[in-house]
Amino acid sequence: MTLTVRPRRRFVPAIAVAVAAAVLVTAFPTAAQAEPNEISSTKVAQLRQTLESAAGQYLEAEGLLTKAKTEQAALNQKLVVADNRYQRAKNSVQKYAAEAYKAGRLGVIGVMLNANTPESFLARSAALEKMTARDEARISELVSARKEIDSTKAEIDNRVREQNKQLSEMAKLRSATERALSAVGGYTTTGWVDPYAPTAAPAKRNSDGSWPSQGCTVNDPTPANGCITPRTLHALQQAQRWFDHYVSCYRSGDMYEHPKGRACDFSSEPDGFKNFSSKGANKLYGDKLASFFVKNASRLGVMYVIWYCKIWLAGSGWKTYRSAGGNCGDDPAGDHTNHVHLSVL
Repeated sequence: MTLTVRPRRRFVPAIAVAVAAAVLVTAFPTAAQAEPNEISSTKVAQLRQTLESAAGQYLEAEGLLTKAKTEQAALNQKLVVADNRYQRAKNSVQKYAAEAYKAGRLGVIGVMLNANTPESFLARSAALEKMTARDEARISELVSARKEIDSTKAEIDNRVREQNKQLSEMAKLRSATERALSAVGGYTTTGWVDPYAPTAAPAKRNSDGSWPSQGCTVNDPTPANGCITPRTLHALQQAQRWFDHYVSCYRSGDMYEHPKGRACDFSSEPDGFKNFSSKGANKLYGDKLASFFVKNASRLGVMYVIWYCKIWLAGSGWKTYRSAGGNCGDDPAGDHTNHVHLSVL
């Protein structure tokens, strides 16, 4: 039996195909491969956990503060109505008291005693009972109006105390976020805000003004193919009304909000994440998108926005942020110079 040796030239097409495939993968990475991965150092991880916790609590306190202010405004209107009612009742009682003083109660009793017939006496007795009931109604209305005023003022005082409590809590949370950022060199800075940024439709809140607790329960419509929260979906859909570049939300390997369905990365380049810092029109696109989220933070439940080496936090404003260290843009993914990161409560 003669052994057959496969010609060497047959390996050339196979090698060429493999090389070509590798080149294609390198030149045109898939969406999953191109997703930005921020450096997950211990310091950065602790920072992001602190920011998530503090920003989330801040939004809850802000919601309760809004509720207390709204209720106080309604109570102030109720107090005006109660005070008007009290003044009318007071004037009525004062007028009756003056008339009773002039006529004298004995005069009324004398009229009763001077009745000539039993029928006349009964008629006058019934009239006196009506007068007494009317007098009691006047006094009862006065007392009731006074109680309503006192009760409403007490409720207003409670709302003011609640507001002071929430303001104090918000101040503490603001200090916590600023201390955490200061530890990694996050000093206060300014961020450009687009004066023409569109207004988003507000996300659903609880009746008390707080944000409902939500899990990763709805399908992520982006190429990430995972799950996100209903509030994240709302923020995504609102943004996509005006911004149409590539976006990805769910990411299982991330240690921050992405696996919880509470974060999205919006590429500043039209067709996906690139390993370079955006410039020109695409940099302006990112600026405008970041401005949109900042302007609508209270409407969408935004905890923080990261863009171009800066982070905007609810209640604290813009701070510097470079998780990769070094110069801004050394790491486009970590410095967020190629995408806008959004985290919602």
